[in-house]
Amino acid sequence: MEDAIQSFIEYLHKNKQTSQNTEVSYRRDLRKLASFLETHGVEEFREATQTNLDAFVLYMEKNNFASSTISRNVASVRALYQYLFREHMISDNPAENLRPPRVEKKIPEILSIEEVDKLLRQPDLETPKGMRDKAMLELLYATGMRVSELIHLGMGDVNLTMGYITCQEGGKERIIPINHASRKALKRYFEKARELLVKDTGTDSLFTNCSGYAMSRQGFWKMLKGYAKAAGIKGDITPHTLRHSFAAHLLQNGADIKSVQEMLGHSDISTTQVYLHLNTNKIRDVYMNAHPRD
Repeated sequence: MEDAIQSFIEYLHKNKQTSQNTEVSYRRDLRKLASFLETHGVEEFREATQTNLDAFVLYMEKNNFASSTISRNVASVRALYQYLFREHMISDNPAENLRPPRVEKKIPEILSIEEVDKLLRQPDLETPKGMRDKAMLELLYATGMRVSELIHLGMGDVNLTMGYITCQEGGKERIIPINHASRKALKRYFEKARELLVKDTGTDSLFTNCSGYAMSRQGFWKMLKGYAKAAGIKGDITPHTLRHSFAAHLLQNGADIKSVQEMLGHSDISTTQVYLHLNTNKIRDVYMNAHPRD
């Protein structure tokens, strides 16, 4: 089954231009399915029946996997079997009617504008690390990028003169404008800090860690949590919290949802519409707290 998984991943990479993170996720999900099938006497994907696949979903439900995790696994299984069927490796598709459990969309956690302001004031601008951190935080909040996109930016992806960055991942590219605060922070970082942090002067990486090598997601996450604690922000803040806050604050201030969708890189506008519910809830709370007849 490992050969079939590898063939599928190669197909995704070549034909769908999937990102490394997406491919890792598919591989993990499909290896989980393979392990389950093997324990039930099924040694090849082509031997699995709809009953086997339904049993896999039931197994995950009984073992209290999160609904979102089960849904992702089901999507991975369906994608694999569609590939096997299209490539004539199987004559029937046992995953055709496989369905995930109903998943309730969670309202994302966001920071208030005041909390974002406190967070962005935490880095020490007298140190190269502080100037780098300030630039990264300002850029993340200014653009709503994913942290994986942020840490993979190159010097050529930034145009300070025109005020935009080019964000690329998984073969897709989008142009995102940047505000005055992030341009100022980047300019300071370029002029006073970057050359003190980067060990290889030939590297194109926009940001590196303090050892001069590629910044990791975990490294950025740890840095963010430290600043959040220093700012007195309660709750479990993640890099995605700034992405959520970026979208919610834009919509609260009158941005149109189509523009926000394009800046976030959402392929489906329904994903962006979650942030409209945040605004609806905010309006309702203001009404309930302020209306004289309440």
